[in-house]
Amino acid sequence: MTLLRPKSMSELAYYTRRAVIVDGKEGKTEVWVFKEKCECGSTPKKPKMRAKEYICACGKSIPSEEYEDTLTASIAYTCPSCGKSGETQVPFKRKKVTIIKENGKKARVDAISFECESCGFKINVTKKMK
Repeated sequence: MTLLRPKSMSELAYYTRRAVIVDGKEGKTEVWVFKEKCECGSTPKKPKMRAKEYICACGKSIPSEEYEDTLTASIAYTCPSCGKSGETQVPFKRKKVTIIKENGKKARVDAISFECESCGFKINVTKKMK
């Protein structure tokens, strides 16, 4: 599968590039989410980062959760388990997953989860932590 790559950041709702390290092996992920079009043909925008809704040029407002549930995440990755590269698309829905931090403590974080096409290893792209 060949994924459509973005030409500019203005056409994206989300973008990240992360290194994934599992048992000393390093993998890489690149995730991007294209904005969906409104019924009028334009793309809704958030007036501010903390806004709870997207507003379209036609005046229609869409709650953030409802709009973001319709988006699809495109992912290009290198698996940390088998080392093979691949591409996939998954719904842009973050789920709570348990990770072990560097200090050995467990934490529940939001992540986009998908499986490697060749070995089936589950890869999590976590929301950036502070």
